[in-house]
Amino acid sequence: MLPRYDVLVVGAGAAGLMCAIEAGNRGRRVLALDHASKAGKKILASGGGRCNFTNLYAAPDDYQSQNSFFCVSALSRYTPQDFIALVEKHRIPYHEKKLGQLFCNGSAQEIVRMLLDEAEAAGATIRLPCKITSIQCAGRFLAETDLGPVAADSLVVATGGLSIPQMGATGFAYTLARQFGLDVTPTRPALVPLTASGQNLEFCRKLAGVSIPCLASCNGASFAENLLFTHRGVSGPAILQVSSHWQAGAQVHIDLLPGLDCLAHLKAQQAARPKAELRTILSGLLPRRFAEAMCDTSLPNRAMGQLSLKELTAIDHALKDWNIPWDGTEGYRKAEVTLGGVDTACLSSKTMGALKTPGLFFIGEAVDVTGPLGGYNFQWAWASGYCAGQYA
Repeated sequence: MLPRYDVLVVGAGAAGLMCAIEAGNRGRRVLALDHASKAGKKILASGGGRCNFTNLYAAPDDYQSQNSFFCVSALSRYTPQDFIALVEKHRIPYHEKKLGQLFCNGSAQEIVRMLLDEAEAAGATIRLPCKITSIQCAGRFLAETDLGPVAADSLVVATGGLSIPQMGATGFAYTLARQFGLDVTPTRPALVPLTASGQNLEFCRKLAGVSIPCLASCNGASFAENLLFTHRGVSGPAILQVSSHWQAGAQVHIDLLPGLDCLAHLKAQQAARPKAELRTILSGLLPRRFAEAMCDTSLPNRAMGQLSLKELTAIDHALKDWNIPWDGTEGYRKAEVTLGGVDTACLSSKTMGALKTPGLFFIGEAVDVTGPLGGYNFQWAWASGYCAGQYA
C-alpha cells in the first residue's frame, strides 16, 4: 500500500524542521525527507559550529526581496523572542556576541537536537538520506524516492538555495517551482567574498590575513564591520554584508578610518612630527602591513613636512574612500546564502502557500527573501517554517 501522509516536507534543515514540528503539533501526519545524511547540516556548520541561531533585532526592514513587504507577516508572527523561548525551554545556554547576534555557548548540535526532539514529540517522521527523483500532483502529491513512493496532501519545499553546493545545495526548489508554474527571480551568491585580479589581486594577496575595522558601502547600504584580505580578494563581515548589494560594475566605498577626521589628523601630525615618514604615521592608525603596502603602491611615502596640502587631501581621500575594482565573487561555493529565489508574488505571505496550487508551500532560503549576516536568515527560516506549518 502506498504510504500516505498529510504533509510531506522536502528538506530537513532549519525551515523544514520547524515546519515539520508545527504541522505535527496540529495533529498532521508529517514526513520530512532530505538527501543529506544528517539533519540540519547548515545549522551544524554555522557560527563556527556554535550556530548564530537568531538576531535580537531582526525586523522586516532588514531583508532584501523584490517585494519588501512579503516577509512582514511571517516575521511578526514568529519573532526572535519566540525562538529564544524554545531554546530556553530546552535549557540551551547562549550568549549575545555582538549586534544582537545570539550563539550557543556550546555546540550547534544542541540546536539540531532540540529541533529533532521537538519533531519527535510532535509525531513527525524524518527519513534520511533519501533522494527524491520526481514529484507530481494528481489530486495529491506523489513523490518518487529511492526509499519508495510517497503520497501526501500537502507538499512543503524547504531545500534551500544554491549556496555551498559542497554541503548538498541544489536548485531543486527552483526546478520544482517552475514545474508547478511559479516564477523564480534571478539568483546570485550573497554574503560572499569579493575577488580581484591583476595588480589589485597582488595587493590583496600580500595582505592576506590582515583585518581592518571599516565602513563599507554599496548602492546605499552601509556596514560598520571588519574587512579581511584574502588570497583571492577581500572577505570579513563588512564585505560579506555589502556583497549582497553589489553587482558587477558597482563600486564598493570603504572608509578605512570611520569616525576619524583623517585630514585633520594628518595636518596635526605634520605639524608635530614633520620628519616622520607617512608610513610611520599611518602605521599608528592602520595595520603596519597595510600602511606599508599603501605607501609602496599608491601613497607618497615622504617625510610629513614635505607633503603638500593637496597631497594630504589625496591621502585622506584614499583612506576614507578606498575603492578598487572588484571582478566578481567567490560564487556559491563560499556564499552563505542565495539572493533571489521563488517569486513572492506567487506565494501567500500568510501561509507561504502557492497561490495557484493548493497544498504547495515554499519556505526558507528557497524563497526570494534574504537577510544580512548575523542570524537573520535563520530567523527567516524559523518564521517561514512556522507559518507554513500552521496551514500545510
